[in-house]
Amino acid sequence: MFFLCKPSSAFGGGGVIVGGWKPIPDLTNPTVVSVGRFAVDEYNKEARTSLKFKKVVKGDQQVVEGMNYNLTIKAVVQGGAKKSYVAVVWDIPWERFRKLMSFKGPVV
Repeated sequence: MFFLCKPSSAFGGGGVIVGGWKPIPDLTNPTVVSVGRFAVDEYNKEARTSLKFKKVVKGDQQVVEGMNYNLTIKAVVQGGAKKSYVAVVWDIPWERFRKLMSFKGPVV
């Protein structure tokens, strides 16, 4: 694996390094929310549970072939308690491909 960077970033020009994680500025962006919902839905299928997605509370993204999302998600568990989970999702929108890479929690 190798990383590319814009020439300006190599010399302190403030460019983005492809492959680096960066904070998601708008956690209410429809794509981010959709990825968060997808993560909870996929986890529910795999774990045979019934978490209910509430919102994304923190997130980073990484440019790869598509985009990796590392999201902290609030979800409601049976009984109504809200808990936080951390999910990593690989998204390739032009191929209509999403894959849940990991789902951990609840976390503090």
